[in-house]
Amino acid sequence: MKTILPLIAATLALTPFSAAAQEPAERELLFADEFNSGELDREKWITIGLDFWVNNEQQMYVDDPAVIGFIDGISGAEGGVLMLRPVFSPGVDPNKDRNAPFVSGRIETQGKFDFTYGRAEARIKMPANVGVWPAFWLLGNGKWPETGEIDIMEYVGEKDWIGVALHGPGYSGETPLVNKFFFPEGLDVTEWHNYAVEWSEDKIEFLVDDHVTYRVTRPMVENYGKWRFDNEKYLILNFAMGGAYPFKTNRIEEPYSGVPADTVEAVQSGKVAMLVDWVRVWGPAE
Repeated sequence: MKTILPLIAATLALTPFSAAAQEPAERELLFADEFNSGELDREKWITIGLDFWVNNEQQMYVDDPAVIGFIDGISGAEGGVLMLRPVFSPGVDPNKDRNAPFVSGRIETQGKFDFTYGRAEARIKMPANVGVWPAFWLLGNGKWPETGEIDIMEYVGEKDWIGVALHGPGYSGETPLVNKFFFPEGLDVTEWHNYAVEWSEDKIEFLVDDHVTYRVTRPMVENYGKWRFDNEKYLILNFAMGGAYPFKTNRIEEPYSGVPADTVEAVQSGKVAMLVDWVRVWGPAE
């Protein structure tokens, strides 16, 4: 599939980093991608293609520089950044049941890197558009939800908050183990923030800029089902559009499920993107 749109950094709204987070001291760095090479490191990441579809999402995933791109010179970033973004392309989806009006990007480390316990963190800047659904998360190898899912950051277009969640057997889908973090006044998702999870044998903590925003323990999980957070999990970064979670938040039906017309216009202008400065994973704390 040829490039759909050029990468135009000048169209992206830039703001400085708003809160400095501290790197874990004296811990083994298991994985890192600083996104400085100008292309996707295929030794670390795989891409997801158009056969994948869940949650009534309004995009198909493609491996294309229009939706998985790299930019230098972004204010507040340390070198280059990964850009995941949707492109409005109605009529190109070969899946007539899905008939997605957008194409977008999703990258994973499945088969390349996974880990059990430690800290996974990414520095991310998101757009202020209703109905978008970018995320940073961990998934177990095997059938969902039996091997567990850790949602480190989900965003559905209300820029003052992000969501976190755990999914597993007995607590998947409409999971009871979910929380919203609301930013302090004057801050929101359109600024650079560090989103992290500290994952240990009996506890999972979610952090924004080094502040713990939600804690889940093994006993909390076992009220609903088996603890599925003692196995290897891999990293995922993706930019979904519309679908179940945005729709349940905004109840927008037209022109697309969860996606209003003004967001479609913003996507067409090239201004809607999730920027990722880096992703790093450290081993467990001593």
